[in-house]
Amino acid sequence: MNTSEPSGRDRGTEKLNWIDRRREKIRAEIERNRRGEYKVPTWVLGVVLALIVVGWLAFIFLAG
Repeated sequence: MNTSEPSGRDRGTEKLNWIDRRREKIRAEIERNRRGEYKVPTWVLGVVLALIVVGWLAFIFLAG
């Protein structure tokens, strides 16, 4: 029987490949960080920006 959906075995292989790619990406990032090539994560920059905006809004509303 020929269907358009992949079999369960193909999905398992695809998921395993995704896990392997993710692990390799993490290993590469750790190696870069050990060499001193690290960057600030995007979520940290987002939190800092949100704190600055909230601080300004608090200053404007509480000082006025």
